[in-house]
Amino acid sequence: MITAIVLIDCATDSIPEVAEALAALPGVSEVYSVAGQVDLVAIVRVREFEQIAEVIAGRISRVSGVLNTDSHIAFRAYSQHDLEQTFAIGLANAD
Repeated sequence: MITAIVLIDCATDSIPEVAEALAALPGVSEVYSVAGQVDLVAIVRVREFEQIAEVIAGRISRVSGVLNTDSHIAFRAYSQHDLEQTFAIGLANAD
């Protein structure tokens, strides 16, 4: 599974509508409304790299109200579970 994190600037008066439209797109697994430099963050998950362009340029960028996107391809995922196991090495017997 290939994951892309897409930072999205959109028209301020349509953030909820844009978020709902984005969340309904095939390939978009999650959309977050955030504080900071961008308005929304979308998580895109696809099986092949070629699909990244389809989802981001072909779908996300074309949603009415989307002004700009900044995409980041994830190389590796670290879950909280994985991090806890990594840092707990040798600690189980530390008593």
